[in-house]
Amino acid sequence: MNTLRIRRVAVAVAAAAALPLGLTACSDDPATSTSDAASTTAPEEGQSQPSDDVAAMDKPFGSACASVPKEGAGSFEGMGKDPVATAASNNPALSTLVSAVKKAGLVDTLNSAQDITVFAPTNDAFAKIPKADLDKVLNDKATLTKILTYHVVGQKLTPKQLESGSFETLQKGTVTTTGSGESYEVNGASNVVCGNVPTANATVYIVDTVLMPPK
Repeated sequence: MNTLRIRRVAVAVAAAAALPLGLTACSDDPATSTSDAASTTAPEEGQSQPSDDVAAMDKPFGSACASVPKEGAGSFEGMGKDPVATAASNNPALSTLVSAVKKAGLVDTLNSAQDITVFAPTNDAFAKIPKADLDKVLNDKATLTKILTYHVVGQKLTPKQLESGSFETLQKGTVTTTGSGESYEVNGASNVVCGNVPTANATVYIVDTVLMPPK
């Protein structure tokens, strides 16, 4: 009888000793699952940053963008509502280009085209050309048309595509682009000073040097 009681006491003691261990093990599970949930949630929160960066790249960039009007038809918002030739006509820095486009009879051509890219020289870009030479080109419709259509690519180009690219123009020549971030060159000589400007039918990259097609 005494032996039986001793065995019962031993079993009870063993059970009592095991109980805290079982409770400890159970209490660890929620903590582990909470930690796992936190580690699962954290990457999802971190994933929002890349999309913010992509959104930033969709905006116009460059030093000359600061001179674009903040409101009205010549602002980025206003230009986005008009086809490219009309949009350019509302930007004072592109008045020489607009005059050239009119002289070449390309307003309707540019306004009716879909999904194009225009490398748009500023007034200062045209001013780099000796006046006598510029006047001669402006009064030669065939030559002027070749030069202007050399500035137009038949697809919308993103900044990413400009990092290292070669694109056929409406003039049937080719322009090459290089760069990254907010710094890009066209044909190794013309700098993008305000890029990724949206219009209703085109993306515009304003450049500081007129592009000349190969002869």
